[in-house]
Amino acid sequence: MSAQVGGPDFRLSVGDGRLVSVTEIDAKIDALVPAWLTLPDIAEQLGVEVTRVRQLVKDGQLIAVRRGENRALHVPAAFIDGDKVVKGLSGTLTLLRDDGFTVEEMLEWLFTPDPSLPGTPAQALSENRGTEVKRRAQALAV
Repeated sequence: MSAQVGGPDFRLSVGDGRLVSVTEIDAKIDALVPAWLTLPDIAEQLGVEVTRVRQLVKDGQLIAVRRGENRALHVPAAFIDGDKVVKGLSGTLTLLRDDGFTVEEMLEWLFTPDPSLPGTPAQALSENRGTEVKRRAQALAV
């Protein structure tokens, strides 16, 4: 069970008492993201403990959302590149957050095709085109 604390993007888990930046997503966002990974899956890929992945979420370096029947935390698979977080993702998330984007808006922006890139910002990040993505994210604030 969780109680809402500090706005729609934060949930306080009653069991462990920690504030975690997560949200539940709607079907539109779920359909945009081609694949998801659970936190234990990411921990295994990165070769770290699940608590370290939770810290990456808490620190805003990853976005986790609750989805599925058991409402487990999931991260878009596109955010993980082998044994590391995709280069440029953390800075892009910070820019979007500073622009006032919610978690849902960040996911929608990252996974919606942008003809000027081409592809989605998430694809561009995974192809090491982070400068282009950050430039577009900065332009959103203007």
